[in-house]
Amino acid sequence: MTKTILITGAARGIGYALADIAAREGMAVISLVRNRPPGALPGEVFDGVDVTDADALARVAATLAGRPIDFLVNNAGIIGPDRQSTFDMDFDGFRQTLEVNALAPLRVAQAFLPNLRVARDESGIARILTVTSAMGRMSYAKSDQIAYRASKAAVNKVMQGLATDLAPENIAVRLIHPGWVRTDMGGSGADISVEESAAGVFARALDFDMAQTCSFVDYRGETIPW
Repeated sequence: MTKTILITGAARGIGYALADIAAREGMAVISLVRNRPPGALPGEVFDGVDVTDADALARVAATLAGRPIDFLVNNAGIIGPDRQSTFDMDFDGFRQTLEVNALAPLRVAQAFLPNLRVARDESGIARILTVTSAMGRMSYAKSDQIAYRASKAAVNKVMQGLATDLAPENIAVRLIHPGWVRTDMGGSGADISVEESAAGVFARALDFDMAQTCSFVDYRGETIPW
């Protein structure tokens, strides 16, 4: 049976490459984007969907009602405001960063939880994968880009709690650090290509089950300390 993957933030970067990989691997792809990209995206594309907009997510969820989603990938994210030090903070920008990076993944998971439950009923397990960052580790005391770091620390804790609550339902939750990637966010000096990162993210979406729920890994599968 064909598996279905839903990806947020699929208009560019890792999300765009991930949609392409999933389609080539025979999955049915559902992409949520704010603005449709110039290049074609495979599968179904829901345009004009901001992951912070509960009404927009509800409209998509209503369209997909009753359909299984085997893999949900929370990929959408932002780097945050230009001013984000502990001495000079754009607080409105900080608030938006938390909305997109920390609150929205939970909104998305809640919106499509009925679809994940349908998939679980058919295959025994469904999976939520949230793209985070090692920059959000509590054991890592660097203070640059602190709004971004704080938002990723927050989403790590939220997803950890979600993993606990969904464990009795056989819905596994994993957090993944995609590496320092040459995207608009990561910059041209980053370590790895979009394609390498996306391939790793896709592999990590496939290789975990309930035994690894609540895990935090990088795109190569190596465990990252909280």
